[in-house]
Amino acid sequence: MRVVIQRVKSSQVTITGNVVGKIGQGLNLLVGIADTDTEAELEWMARKCLELRLFPGNPNSNQRWDKSVQEIGGELLVVSQFTLYGDCRKGRRPSFDRSAAPEKARSLYENFVKNLRKSGLRVETGEFGAMMEVSIENDGPVTLVLEREAD
Repeated sequence: MRVVIQRVKSSQVTITGNVVGKIGQGLNLLVGIADTDTEAELEWMARKCLELRLFPGNPNSNQRWDKSVQEIGGELLVVSQFTLYGDCRKGRRPSFDRSAAPEKARSLYENFVKNLRKSGLRVETGEFGAMMEVSIENDGPVTLVLEREAD
């Protein structure tokens, strides 16, 4: 499982001109599901996204990495992104062989979102498999890539 995690001031997903998910301060999560992923990877990744200290505790201090999204009561926007497993090493067209099949990916993605919602935070999503426009107002910018391979 691969997640691009971005600290944002705001973020939203639009499909054919309609906003389907929108958040204020928090995290934008672009989520790629691999063909080998299981519930274990989802649980680890959800916990990691919720607990990573990516926010300042006090805007006037040098503690830039003091609070998690849970601790600040932030929001989450979760967007499925199978292209995170695009392999561009050969040829001119990416290969998506490592991405999970759509049926499996949808199920695991939905379970990942459920795991995040257990936190009590507001969690918004895009629409699995849709062509989406994602608007992100980065805060920092802070962008990290998290990865968890199946054991």
